[in-house]
Amino acid sequence: MLNRIYDWIDDRIDITPIWRDVADHEVPEHVNPAYHFSAFVYCFGGLTFFITLIQILSGMFLTMYYVPDVVNAWNSVYFLQQDVAAGVIVRGMHHWGASLVVVMMFLHTLRVFFTGAYKAPRELNWVVGVLLFAVMLGLAFTGYLLPWDMKALFATKVGLDIAGSVPFIGEWILTLLAGDSTIIGAQTLTRFFAIHVFFLPAALFILMAIHFILIRRQGISGPL
Repeated sequence: MLNRIYDWIDDRIDITPIWRDVADHEVPEHVNPAYHFSAFVYCFGGLTFFITLIQILSGMFLTMYYVPDVVNAWNSVYFLQQDVAAGVIVRGMHHWGASLVVVMMFLHTLRVFFTGAYKAPRELNWVVGVLLFAVMLGLAFTGYLLPWDMKALFATKVGLDIAGSVPFIGEWILTLLAGDSTIIGAQTLTRFFAIHVFFLPAALFILMAIHFILIRRQGISGPL
């Protein structure tokens, strides 16, 4: 049955060449742990992508119950953890995954730097990777406020003070994130939710697509 479905689709849009281009791509020997123990350091990028997928899927589940307003935000998180089946597990995956994906991306960045993979002809991909790192940090920062508890409020206040101290554009950044004032309130929560769920994920998808296209065209960098 599956073969018939595949053949039916393939006859109409010819997906076999696309699938072969993705699945039959030969992996260099120096990134295969079966041949070189040091090849494990080349897994950091793939692990980062895998954890990112978990963050996306768990985040989609969380938005089904989360209410982004100051009255119901904390209550919706409490309801998710206490009354929704497997809610505490999914939120725990998203919570700890936010820290783990930053750690894995940092290790991946170190691997790229120390193996010289940022050099020609991969300079553009290095810039894209740095932008991806910045977007991921932005996702971690904006998501921290969403539970709307005291720890999140005080941590966000510190983060906004740091953003406001940036020379020349600090006040603009502060207004963009917090709203019309420096008081963390309903407008701040709404903006953080919008940035966390819509703006930054859109930037993440675009940058990831560019990152993977460049990797495919330029290939994986040489061994350690």
